[in-house]
Amino acid sequence: MATKAFLQGDEACALGAIRAGCRFYAGYPITPASEIAEVMSRELPKAGGVFIQMEDEIASAAAVGGSSLSGVKSMTATSGPGFSLMQEVLGYAVMTETPCVFVDVMRGGPSTGLPTKPSQGDIMQARWGTHGDHEIIALYPSSVGEIYRLIIKAFNYAEKYRTPVIFLMDEILGHMRESFTLPKDSEIKILPRMKEDEIEEEEIYAPFSESNYAEPTPTPLVQMGKARFHVSGLIHDESGFPLADFRTSEKLIRRLSNKIRIHADEISKYEEFMTEDAETLVIAYGTVARSAMKAVKIARQDKMKVGLFRPITIWPVATTRLRRLLSRIKSVVITEMNLGQYAREIVSLCRKDVKVKLVSKVGGELITPEEILDAITSIQMELIEF
Repeated sequence: MATKAFLQGDEACALGAIRAGCRFYAGYPITPASEIAEVMSRELPKAGGVFIQMEDEIASAAAVGGSSLSGVKSMTATSGPGFSLMQEVLGYAVMTETPCVFVDVMRGGPSTGLPTKPSQGDIMQARWGTHGDHEIIALYPSSVGEIYRLIIKAFNYAEKYRTPVIFLMDEILGHMRESFTLPKDSEIKILPRMKEDEIEEEEIYAPFSESNYAEPTPTPLVQMGKARFHVSGLIHDESGFPLADFRTSEKLIRRLSNKIRIHADEISKYEEFMTEDAETLVIAYGTVARSAMKAVKIARQDKMKVGLFRPITIWPVATTRLRRLLSRIKSVVITEMNLGQYAREIVSLCRKDVKVKLVSKVGGELITPEEILDAITSIQMELIEF
């Protein structure tokens, strides 16, 4: 019999992470992500895991990186201001290929901003918050049930591609409650860490060799003491030891990028609704996609040829699919609770003759279906030839 759950978004995030195998959580309280820490503090020890409240977000991120390197699936959760503080460790995890999950429940900014109001203002911070050339994987659900399932996928991506994964939510999504059916074990796939007995005692391991990336496999990082390898945020060779000549530097940076970039089509997940004959494409993600779906359904009832494209994987962008869609679309309506951060990516994929309209809000209120419908109607009128 199917098991039903009625959970808050933050609760679903925590419980889904535990089911994915997360056994270490370090964090610092911050609205609207604090409930994730609360659930973890209560439920993680029951699963044999460890919860620790650190002195700040920098320490939290560092603890998560260290825990993962010791062989434990690890996660932290924060909001915009805390996410800003975590960026140095996020970059370190990229360089050291440390699998872990960073949850960012977005609120209004910049600075302290609007602690209790929703925003999608961290879209570009998720992509480029840490310095240097790097690729990143960022997922963004739009329902509580999807939070539960996608946080498991976030951990799988972290293991498969040996990288930190960013899990984006917003205040509305984090605090709303919904009922959903918990997936059965047969319906989900969980990538494990390598077991201790799969590596010889005192074996010296070279975890950064080129051969490990022909086809990405679950990370072989194991319990410290079972294998010896060097970890450094400096440019390093295949053994992990610093080596800063030009060829080593070039090879490493390109490899770190390519292991995600060349698998972008596999990583990129999205949802489409009524796009087959659409002349206008609405693009929305996260909570705003719920408003967009309602607006598109109403527009369809009014005989307007409108479709919805919802990115689930925000980074990397689903470029291959979007280019195909946009090649035949006459107009695009992009909806975001920011000033158009994702819109810049979409516009770069559009033909010059495609009309683009941005519907944005940054005052802490959700974009309504009516506002999106008005934009659809307006841009459809512009397409009519008199």
